[in-house]
Amino acid sequence: MKKPIAYSVLELAIVSQNSTFKETLNNSLALAKVAEETNYTRYWFAEHHNSDSVGSSATSVLIGYVAENTNTIRVGSGGIMLPNHSPLIIAEQFGTLAQLYPNRIDLGLGRAPGTDQLTAQAIRSDFMQAAHSFPAEVTKIENYFSKENSTSKVRVAIAEGVDVPIYILGSSTDSAHLASQKGLPYAFASHFASTHLMNALHIYHNNFQPSEHLQTPYVIAGVNVIVADTDQEAQNLFTSLIRMFYGLLTGNTGRLHPPTEYDDELQSVFNHPQVHQMLKYSFVGSKATVRKQIEAFLEETQVDELIVVSTMYNLEDRLKSTRLFAELMDDINDTNQ
Repeated sequence: MKKPIAYSVLELAIVSQNSTFKETLNNSLALAKVAEETNYTRYWFAEHHNSDSVGSSATSVLIGYVAENTNTIRVGSGGIMLPNHSPLIIAEQFGTLAQLYPNRIDLGLGRAPGTDQLTAQAIRSDFMQAAHSFPAEVTKIENYFSKENSTSKVRVAIAEGVDVPIYILGSSTDSAHLASQKGLPYAFASHFASTHLMNALHIYHNNFQPSEHLQTPYVIAGVNVIVADTDQEAQNLFTSLIRMFYGLLTGNTGRLHPPTEYDDELQSVFNHPQVHQMLKYSFVGSKATVRKQIEAFLEETQVDELIVVSTMYNLEDRLKSTRLFAELMDDINDTNQ
């Protein structure tokens, strides 16, 4: 590694037990302010629906909330699940955001529903058709943001010529093909979908076509990160995330549990094949421990940017981890200069 590695935040607004949605969303802003203070590049909100434990459903609204209350950090979607939406409406929303917060808004686009199939149908009755049409739907958004669309009969005037970088998000190889064909930056959800990461990166790099947006490939990888003063403290904080993923697999979903001691029982849960595979790219420990893990991951993947998910029960632990991770990334980048 001889290049500086950008680092960013992916926020799901996970609701802890004994917390409210309002407290959770306020905590998201507090985290964004710390990320801005410590030189994170961007702060992205995910899109999820029909969940008692996830607050990031109205993604565009939350982007505006954070952008209004910060100054320099880029804010965007990680991502907008495009089959849930009209491309025209998304162009209007992000064109408006970009007018209000110039040169700070990103538009990450994904194909998945971000929810169960029944809810997806409730959001948009033709969801499956829209999902199959994802490449064409992305092209529609690109057109709405182009200056050339000013002569079209269907316009989004507030978005025309506005600088809103588009990112293709994915957890499989399909998205890698699309991002490479379009010459767009690519963000992979390796914080929960580790299986296809290396294959997807290979496809993206080997098939990349330069475009007016991007001359060389650019990859963002999602990782789970928990940094604390000691390895044991970080492992204890990690127990909340382990329980959350095990609950997703067993259908026992609910709000985030407080941390407990990382004992043999939790180790056994973490070693469950599906849990371990989903949490493969989780970097947990002290600064020194996580730095070694991150350096190994960067060496293996050669990605350009890390986008960090920090799922912890208490806000104070998240803020501390965010600061410590920024310090270790600064150390890594200083070493590579």
